[in-house]
Amino acid sequence: MNFLEERILKDGIVKEGNVLKVDSFLNHQMDIDLINEMGREWKRRFADKNINKILTIEASGIGIACIVAQHFGVPVVFAKKSKSINIAGDVYVAEVESFTHKNTNQVIVSKSFLNEEDHVLLIDDFLANGCALQGLISIVHEAGATVEGIGIAVEKGFQTGGKIIRNLGYDLESLAIVDGMNAETGEVYFRKQD
Repeated sequence: MNFLEERILKDGIVKEGNVLKVDSFLNHQMDIDLINEMGREWKRRFADKNINKILTIEASGIGIACIVAQHFGVPVVFAKKSKSINIAGDVYVAEVESFTHKNTNQVIVSKSFLNEEDHVLLIDDFLANGCALQGLISIVHEAGATVEGIGIAVEKGFQTGGKIIRNLGYDLESLAIVDGMNAETGEVYFRKQD
C-alpha cells in the first residue's frame, strides 16, 4: 500500500453513490506535504519524458498541479470553465461533463499558453468517466502539442475513464486506483499496482 492509499484509508470518507470524499487533505483543505510527495512520485514515474508544461482543469486540479510543477521546473496552465474579460484573443475550447457536479462546461485555454512546441503532463485529482481528461487531451491536440503523460491522484477503477484513456494509448499514472467502496462500512478497496 502506498502513501496516498494509506491517507485515503485514514481520512477519506465513503458516501452513497460511489463518492469518495478526500476534501480534508486533497481537494478542499490541502495537505501540502502529501501533495509534495505526489509530485516527487510523478517526477519519478515520468522521469524519461520531455515535459515543459503542466495542464489541469479548474478548480481542484490547480493546487495539485502547482506543487507538481515545482518538481518538473515548468509552468502550469489551467483550463478555465468560463471565459472572462481578461482572456484576450483566441482560445482552445472543449466541452467537459463533470461526474461530481453533474453538469457540462465549456473549458478554455488561451492559445497564448499552449502550442505545438509544448510537451504536456496532464494532472488532476480524480478520474471517474474520463470526460475532463478527454477534454484536456482534445485541447492539447488542437494546439498541436504532445501529451507526454497523465497523472491522476485517485482513479475510480470501477468506472470507465481509466480504461478509455489507457485504450487511447496514453501513459496514465494514477497514484491510487479504487476498485470498490462500501458506504455502509466505509471500506475502500484498492487495485494492486507495481
